[in-house]
Amino acid sequence: MKKKRILSLLLVCVLCFGMVGQVEASKISNAKKKAQELQSKKKTAVAEKKKLLKQLDAVLNEMEATKKKITAKEDEISKKEEELIIAQVDENDQYEAMKKRIKFMYENGNEQLVEFLLKSKSLGEFLNNAEYITTISSYDRKMLKKFQEVVKKVEAQEEALKKENEELKEMQDSLIEKQSSVKELLSDKKSEIAGLKADIKKNKAKLNALEKAAADAARKRKEASASASASTSSGGAGAAVVSGNGTFTHPCPGYSRISSYFGYREQPIAGASTNHKGMDFAAPTGTPIYAAAGGTVVSAGYSGNAGNLIVINHGNGLSTYYMHCHQIYVHAGQKVSKGQNIAIVGTTGNSTGPHLHFQVMSGGVPVNPLKYL
Repeated sequence: MKKKRILSLLLVCVLCFGMVGQVEASKISNAKKKAQELQSKKKTAVAEKKKLLKQLDAVLNEMEATKKKITAKEDEISKKEEELIIAQVDENDQYEAMKKRIKFMYENGNEQLVEFLLKSKSLGEFLNNAEYITTISSYDRKMLKKFQEVVKKVEAQEEALKKENEELKEMQDSLIEKQSSVKELLSDKKSEIAGLKADIKKNKAKLNALEKAAADAARKRKEASASASASTSSGGAGAAVVSGNGTFTHPCPGYSRISSYFGYREQPIAGASTNHKGMDFAAPTGTPIYAAAGGTVVSAGYSGNAGNLIVINHGNGLSTYYMHCHQIYVHAGQKVSKGQNIAIVGTTGNSTGPHLHFQVMSGGVPVNPLKYL
C-alpha cells in the first residue's frame, strides 16, 4: 500500500511537471514571438532613422546652396545700388546744368541771344549759331530724359533683386523650420530605438529565465519519471542474494556459464570489439541480476551498444557495469546494497542473445572480474 502511495505521488509530480512544462513552453513561445516583433520594429525604426538622416543632409545641402544664392544676390543688389547712385548723380548733374542755362537765359532775356546772333559775321554763321542754341536746349532735354530713364531702370532692377532676395530668405527660413522638424523627428526616432533596445534586452533576459526554468522543469520531469519508472519496476525485483567468498558477490548466480571471457576474443558480430572489457554470463531473459557490492547507482538507462546499462560506484576507485538488461529496477543516485536485485537479463543493445555483460573498473581501467568473484 505504501509503495502504491509513493508511486501515485510520483505520477502526480510527473503530471504536474508536465503541465508546468506546457505553461513554460507557451511563455517561451510568446517571448520568442515578442522578440521577433521587437527586432522587426527596431529594424523598421533604424531604416526610418537612416531616411531622416538623408533628409537632414539634403536640407543642410539645400540650405548651404540657398545661402550662397543669397550672398550672390546681395552682391548684385550692392552693385545695383552703386549703379543707381551713379545714375542719380548723373541725373542731378544734368538737371543742375540745365537749370543754370535756363536761369541764365531768363535773367538776361533775349538780348544776350540776339547779341550772340548779331556777332555772326555771315549768314551761315548766324544760322549755325541759331541752330547751336536750339541744339543745346534739345540736348539738355534729351540727356535729362535719358538719365531719368536710367534711374528708373536701375531702380526697377534693384527692386527685382530685393524681391528675389526676400524670396530666397523666406526659402532659407522654411528650410530652417524643416531642419528643426527633421531634427525633432530624428530625436524621437533615436529615443524609440533606445526604448526598443531596452525592451529587447529585457525580453531576452525574460526568455533566458524562461528557458532556464523550462530546462529545470524538464530535468525534474525526467527525474520524477525515472523515479516513477524505478518504483514501478522495483515491484518485480526479488530479494537480495549474496553468494561466493570474493570481494564481489556473483551478479548472476546459478548461471555461471561464461560465454565470453575478459580480454582478447574473436569478433562475435560485426562492429563488436575483439578486446572484451568484461565477461559475459549466458542466462535466459528475465534472470535476476544482483549488485556485486553496495554503492551508489551512477547511471541507469539505455546507452547505445550497451543497451540498458547500470553503473554502480563502490568507492575506492571500484565500479561495476551491468549491460544488455531487459528491465532495470534502480535509478541514478539510488543507494544499493550488496546482492540487491537491480535488473533482469536481456539482449538489448548490440547483443547476440540473452546474457549479462559484467564489467569491473578499477581506477577507470577495465580489469578481469574473476579476480573479485
